[in-house]
Amino acid sequence: MDDGKPNWWSRPSTPPEAARIPTPPPAEEDFPLQAPGPAPKVDMTKDAAPAPAFSPEPASAPGPAPEAAAEQAAEPRPRPEAEPEPQPAPEPVAARPQPLHEPDEYRTPPYGEPGPWAPAPPVQHPAAPAPAPQTAAPHPAPVPHSAPAPQPVTAHQPVPAPQAAVPQQGAVPPPQGPVPPAWGQYDPWGAGPGAVPPPARKKSRRGLALVGALAFALLTGVIGGGVGAYVERNGGIAGTIELPQSDAGTTDRAPDSVAGIAARALPGVVTLHVSGGGSAGTGTGFVLDNRGHILTNNHVVDAASASGDITVTFSSGETASAKLIGKDTGYDLAVVQVTRVTGLKPLPLGNSDAVRVGDPVVAIGAPFDLSNTVTSGIISAKERPITAGGEKGDGSDISYVDALQTDAPINPGNSGGPLLDGKGRVIGINSAIRAAGGSGDGEGGGGGQAGSIGLGFAIPINQGKRVAEELINTGKATHPVIGVSLDMQFTGDGARVGDKGKDGTPAVTPGGPAAKAGLRPGDVITKVDGQRVHNGEELIVKIRAHRPGDALALTLTRGGRELIRNLTLGSAQGG
Repeated sequence: MDDGKPNWWSRPSTPPEAARIPTPPPAEEDFPLQAPGPAPKVDMTKDAAPAPAFSPEPASAPGPAPEAAAEQAAEPRPRPEAEPEPQPAPEPVAARPQPLHEPDEYRTPPYGEPGPWAPAPPVQHPAAPAPAPQTAAPHPAPVPHSAPAPQPVTAHQPVPAPQAAVPQQGAVPPPQGPVPPAWGQYDPWGAGPGAVPPPARKKSRRGLALVGALAFALLTGVIGGGVGAYVERNGGIAGTIELPQSDAGTTDRAPDSVAGIAARALPGVVTLHVSGGGSAGTGTGFVLDNRGHILTNNHVVDAASASGDITVTFSSGETASAKLIGKDTGYDLAVVQVTRVTGLKPLPLGNSDAVRVGDPVVAIGAPFDLSNTVTSGIISAKERPITAGGEKGDGSDISYVDALQTDAPINPGNSGGPLLDGKGRVIGINSAIRAAGGSGDGEGGGGGQAGSIGLGFAIPINQGKRVAEELINTGKATHPVIGVSLDMQFTGDGARVGDKGKDGTPAVTPGGPAAKAGLRPGDVITKVDGQRVHNGEELIVKIRAHRPGDALALTLTRGGRELIRNLTLGSAQGG
């Protein structure tokens, strides 16, 4: 019906457009598009179809009648040989990947419709992002029966770019608007033009971090191992070497330690250098009082007894000349004195009777002229009867000592030095050593210069104190005696009273202590105050360990009988 108003009809797309816009796959629940089929019949006598959803631009002239338009749409449109002035082409669509095979012109998937057991094909998204729509896309219009089928496009034939439609007389121009996006072709064996590549797999940052950590640990381990090997092989890295050292800390020591004892005693110990009579010697002594009296051994100063020189060197290095005050050969003790010396440090004297075996001791002296030498040990034994001297041959230089035995190292030059207890008090005067292989007592065991083997002997300070007092006061020392002459050639057990004395005198001094106690020539004395004696030297040692006037009990044998006699010790002038 022609009422004079223009009617707009949807016309079929040109072959290029049909090839460019593929038909979507068969419809299921997610695919509302239907497969292509016969176009419905259009009643040309009816009114025009409803207007599309979008509003196309109006034409400048009214179009032909509906009958003429239908005939023109049914006839195939020849391709013009020469195209008129092209209109401005729309923006080209981004090139899409070519299909691996020719598209199915009937738009049917391979092998027919998917069965109920097969999963629905995935939604194919456009290969390139479509521009933002300006107007709503029109619904596809029904295709008339006379519309030719779209021409297939081979895989080797490039898809022609969209061209501007040639306007014909009475034809309705196509709407000017955005081109709808092309949908991908479903192809189970390959990627079609509209196939969407799978999203790129993102690398795990955690894995990269782990790999980096392992590489760093390996690198540091190799570097550390190389550095360690270099340091171990070369003794460190080159450069200035500064060795570790602890701080000085406190220098104080416990008073009863060896260091504490030595610190207090050293200022009172001196070194003696003696020369005279063609001989010289070195020994040790210690200060007795503030008047400058020094106690030492007789054999240390014996060379200066006539007209010799005695030099005293203190632990501070100060030296002074000394003179001989008195000496006693039998006790092997002597006293010298220095004058005009201030700041003297007398050593305190202990009690040798209170000493027990095992008590710690410290010896100070100048062994081999090495002054201020400190050694330590213990009391190994008590009341060891020893004799020293005897170089003159007449026995006048023999000393008898009831000594303290110690394992503190004592060597030549220690003679006359103090033997200190755990409180720093003098308990003995170091006098003799037993040398290895030697047969005698005294330093060197008979005059040799042997070293210490742990057998040192000291005069008990109780005996030394009494003798020193007598030497300081009178210049001479007294000896306790019993008034008998002993048979020194007796080889039996005990000390035998001789038959005659020296120069034919009686063996038992008339009116003497032994005579008053009832002793007779030939008696064998075996004990003194209950202590066993094995020879005459031991008897002398035991007697001289006492003071004159002390009472003793002697055990003796006479004619096979054992007798006990009590007596009081007499006194004799020493030399």
